[in-house]
Amino acid sequence: MGKFVIRKTNTGFKFDLKANNGEVIATSEVYESLASARNGVQSVMNNAPVANVEDQTVEGWEKQKHPKFEMYTDKAGEFRFRLKAKNGEVIATSEGYKAKPSCENGIASVKKNAEDAKVEENLEA
Repeated sequence: MGKFVIRKTNTGFKFDLKANNGEVIATSEVYESLASARNGVQSVMNNAPVANVEDQTVEGWEKQKHPKFEMYTDKAGEFRFRLKAKNGEVIATSEGYKAKPSCENGIASVKKNAEDAKVEENLEA
């Protein structure tokens, strides 16, 4: 089972979703308040398990309805994903992956770990 870790930053609060092995598999934007970060965690828990994958790395990719994972390549040519909620807002993003199967595994891991993940709060800056 994964876990969400909410932490205080210099500019607000953000969270990481970590797999069983402690690897960060998704991260959030910086939120202004702790309550907003908690809402972001809940949104990932609700949306990730039911989100389809929109593979923007293939020609003629098919647009998916929200919530969805968008898989794309960044400027460095690495594969990444972002999870968008029902309202189209980005609620979690990934690191860059050298190989597409690794990115697909990251998405699968978020789907599997998010729904029943524990939530920890580390609020010391």
